[in-house]
Amino acid sequence: RLAGALTPEVGGVLGRFPVREGVSCSDVRGVVVERERALFGSWYEFFPRSEGTVERPHGTFRSAARRLPVIAGMGFDVVYLPPVHPIGSTFRKGRNNSVSAGAGDVGVPWAIGSPEGGHDAVHPDLGSVEDFVWFVGRARSLGLEVALDFALQCSPDHPWVEKHPEWFRHRADGSIAYAENPPKKYQDIYPVFFDGDMEGLVAETLRVLRFWMGHGVRIFRVDNPHTKPVVFWERVLGEINRRDPDVIFLAEAFTRPAMMRTLAQVGFQQSYTYFTWRNTKGELTEYLSELSGDSASYMRPNFFVNTPDILHAYLQGGGRAAFEVRAVLAATLSPAWGVYSGYELCENVPLREGSEEYLDSEKYQLRPRDWEAAEREGRTIAPLITRLNAIRRASPALRQLRDLYFHHADKDEVIVYSKRSGSNTVVVVANLDPHHTQEATVSLDMPRLGLDWHESVPVRDELTGVTYHWGRTNYVRLSPGEAPAHVLTVLRPSSPQTGGSPTR
Repeated sequence: RLAGALTPEVGGVLGRFPVREGVSCSDVRGVVVERERALFGSWYEFFPRSEGTVERPHGTFRSAARRLPVIAGMGFDVVYLPPVHPIGSTFRKGRNNSVSAGAGDVGVPWAIGSPEGGHDAVHPDLGSVEDFVWFVGRARSLGLEVALDFALQCSPDHPWVEKHPEWFRHRADGSIAYAENPPKKYQDIYPVFFDGDMEGLVAETLRVLRFWMGHGVRIFRVDNPHTKPVVFWERVLGEINRRDPDVIFLAEAFTRPAMMRTLAQVGFQQSYTYFTWRNTKGELTEYLSELSGDSASYMRPNFFVNTPDILHAYLQGGGRAAFEVRAVLAATLSPAWGVYSGYELCENVPLREGSEEYLDSEKYQLRPRDWEAAEREGRTIAPLITRLNAIRRASPALRQLRDLYFHHADKDEVIVYSKRSGSNTVVVVANLDPHHTQEATVSLDMPRLGLDWHESVPVRDELTGVTYHWGRTNYVRLSPGEAPAHVLTVLRPSSPQTGGSPTR
C-alpha cells in the first residue's frame, strides 16, 4: 500500500501541488522581475559641456570623461547626462533665462534639434556619436552606467517640424504654440501633439530609444512624462521592456500623486518625488510612510537632493550643514538617490529671493568649476558623500525601500528611523536644524530592531567609526558642522549595560 504512494508519478503531482491544510490553488499570474539597479543605485548628474579646458571652454565627451574617475570614486553607480543633442537657435534662451540670447550663448539642452539633427544626433561641440560610445565605454570600465535624458519635445529648428507637421498643434495663423508649465514659459521649445499621429510617434520614439540602446544606454531619465498620454508610455515602455527587460526608465514627473502612481503602474521603474519639498520631521515621516507602504510594490522613488531646476530654500539658507543632512537623509531613506553637480560644493545662490532657480543656471550657460581648488580649501562635502555611498553598498538594509520604521525623539528637530534586512539593522538619527545644536532623548522600539526591550547593544557610527552602547532610551547631541547625524549599525547584543558613552 505504501509503495503506491511513493511512485515518481505521485511525487511529481505532489511537487507541483503540495498538500497543505487550508491552501487552494490560484490562477497563474505573471511576475515582472527587474534588475537590482531599478531599485538601488546612486546617481550623479552633470553637464559634459561645462567640463571644457582653458583653450576650449565648451566641453566634449573626451574632456568630460576626466570627471568620471572622480564620480566613480565618490561611489556613484549612474552618471546621468542631460540631452546631448543639437540645440536650436530660434528663440534660444540667454543667461538666466533671458529671452534674447547673445552671440556666445549656448542655449538650453532641452530645446532639441537643429539643422545638424534631432534626437538621434549628437551636438557637434560635444563630439560625435563615436565619441559618445567611447564615453559610455570609459564609464563602464569604472563601474558606472550612463543614463541619458529623453525629452519628447523639440526646438523650432528640429527636423520633425518640417517633416511631421501633424506632430504639432497649429494655431489658426499656422504658427505652433510653445511649451508652458505655469509659471514657466519655454519659448524655445515646441510640445508634441499626440492626437494627430499616435502610431507615428510611438514608432519614432521606439526607434530613437533603440538607437541609443544600441550605443550602450540602458537607463533613460524621461523629461515631463506626465504631459504626455499615459497610454503612449504604456505602449512604449511595454514594447521596450518586452524585448529588453534590463532597460530602466526614471520618470521626472513633479505632478499630482495620482499621476505619479499611474506612471509607475504602466511601466516606469523609478520616479522623482516630493522629497526636495519635505524638510520637517512631520513631513518626512508622513511622506516616507506613504512611499514605503502599499505603493512600494510598484513605485520606486529616487531621492534627488537637488536638480538644475530645484534649489530649495532649505539649502539656500542652511549652509553646509543643510547640504550634509539632506545627503544623509536621501542616501539612507531611499535605496535610490541622486545629486546634481555642484551639490558637493554646497552651491546655494538663487536667481532671486523666493526663487528655486540657480543664479547663473547651468541650463543656460557653461558653468566650469574649479574642483581641485575646492578640495584644497575644504569647500566640498565629497568625503561625506563618498562615505554615504560606501555605507549603502555595505548595508543590505539600506538597499531596500520597505521595512522603514520611525522611532521617537523628544525634539521636533531630531528625526530617528531604522531599516532592517536579515541580520543587518541600521538606525539613523539626524538633526534637521542646520543652524543650531540639538540635544534629544531617543526612544527606540527594540522589537523593531529584532531585540528585546531590556537589551543593550553596541552600535557603530559608520560616519565616525565610534562605537556606543545603546538601549531603549539614549541621549544624543548633534551639532551643525560637526556631526549632522548618526548612521548606526547595530552590532551583536552584549551583556546589559546602560549609557550612551562612546567606546572606541
